Amino acid sequence: MKIKKIAFLCVFLGLCLATFAQEAIWSGQDIISPEIHGDNSVTFRFNAPYANSVEIVGDFLTGEKVQTPLGEMNAPGKESLEKDEKGIWFYTSPPLASEFYKYSFIVDGLSTTDPNNPFLIRDVARITNVFLIGGGQADLYKVNKVPHGTVAQRWYNSPGNEMERRLTIYTPPGYENSEEKYPTFYLLHGAGGDEKAWIELGRAAQIMDNLIAQGEAKPMIVVMPNGNVSQDAAPGEGSSGFYKPQFTAPGTMDGTYERTFPDIISFVECNYRVKADKADRAIAGLSMGGFHSSQISKEYPDMFDYVGLFSAAVGKQTKESEVYQNFDEKLKIQFSKSPKLYWIAIGNDDFLYEINEDYRKNLDRNQFPYKYYETKEGHIWKNWRIYLTEFAPMLFNSNEIN
Repeated sequence: MKIKKIAFLCVFLGLCLATFAQEAIWSGQDIISPEIHGDNSVTFRFNAPYANSVEIVGDFLTGEKVQTPLGEMNAPGKESLEKDEKGIWFYTSPPLASEFYKYSFIVDGLSTTDPNNPFLIRDVARITNVFLIGGGQADLYKVNKVPHGTVAQRWYNSPGNEMERRLTIYTPPGYENSEEKYPTFYLLHGAGGDEKAWIELGRAAQIMDNLIAQGEAKPMIVVMPNGNVSQDAAPGEGSSGFYKPQFTAPGTMDGTYERTFPDIISFVECNYRVKADKADRAIAGLSMGGFHSSQISKEYPDMFDYVGLFSAAVGKQTKESEVYQNFDEKLKIQFSKSPKLYWIAIGNDDFLYEINEDYRKNLDRNQFPYKYYETKEGHIWKNWRIYLTEFAPMLFNSNEIN
């Protein structure tokens, strides 16, 4: 009797699996989208025979400037698709430069993703499809046939925030099988991001793998914390459960993150083989993360020899937190400690360009040495990935860079 029951259970499970497999097969569409051609033009397709209009929105299309809560910024461009006799809408782009791109569709006014492209990414609360065109800069963003590091999501205790919090950490190829100690690079996200942003949107693991394999960057540990102190982890992955991500979470720029940042360093240096000294620590961040990097590095002037400000919200703050007071005095102390690299990068069309220019003038007046790197375009991940590929190779060199 037991044998019959086991046999029946096996048959039942087999039927269930077959049903789910068939459901996945029949729910798909035999359409290729996106289709990347030999000249790097790309064809997008959407099956909607009864739709009146289908448009594509993408960061590879030229958009107009729009007013946002942060200032005037370039919006992604939009193009209309054409419909063939089978009811399939299509659009072919011009040849595109090597890059990691995002896009979505608008069908009769409703924004949606591409059902034929399973590769999706979240940026704050917006979900889009992605694709990559190699043959240039984006080869650094690909998974190539090189040794790979390990990406882990770790929970650490933050006494300053009175909670367990999560961060993402990259260890370089060979870390698990060696006894070597490594330098540490703390890489911070911008507003609306979290501990997943640099790994998913920034392609940080692929960039580090490829730079290390090419001998362009030293093997290092990269720590990517969550800068939203009200969160223990990314939306949907922490104790607050599922909720719509917000661009600015409570407490992100009130001094709490800066004051409690040593909790992160303590966890890393107690749990990983790292060189725990100023010469072997770096910190950098984009936008809000650049703000945090500037504030943290001046608040703890003996902690970091390498500082990177990517499209950063820099300068004096009028906020009440003690962390933000006496800015010039603290900056003077920081530079008296002779950091090896203070690196500022921004796009010439970034809405933060002018305040970065003012910040640089302040550094010039005080004869504080720094390196400056300017790109085209604005406040976009395209630039921040470039900045990471430029900044990481300069870290932890024996000779001073300034």
